Amino acid sequence: MDAPVRYCPSRNRGRHCTRPVGHPGLHRHGGAMWSDASADPDGCPGSGEPGRPAPALPDGFPGGRALCERCLRFIALDPAGRLVEHGTTDADEPDAEVIRRREWFNTHGW
Repeated sequence: MDAPVRYCPSRNRGRHCTRPVGHPGLHRHGGAMWSDASADPDGCPGSGEPGRPAPALPDGFPGGRALCERCLRFIALDPAGRLVEHGTTDADEPDAEVIRRREWFNTHGW
């Protein structure tokens, strides 16, 4: 499988920047443009929201984690069933996780 494309992690009003990681200049999503100063905070607004384990692929992925509806990443649940504190992106996320998430969405849909 091809290596995943990595996009800039910046967001503004929930919109994802559609430029590649490390791009020069302003961030962009469609016709909207913004600077780092007007970007959303790094933390995901889905942190602390109620969640439930996502359906698993045959091999068990995502391993009991819930799908965060704000950032579309699989996130662990705390003992109360809420999404643990997390960011909208993870620069250290391995390609394998991105590929498995893509497979999960292709299997289970949005």
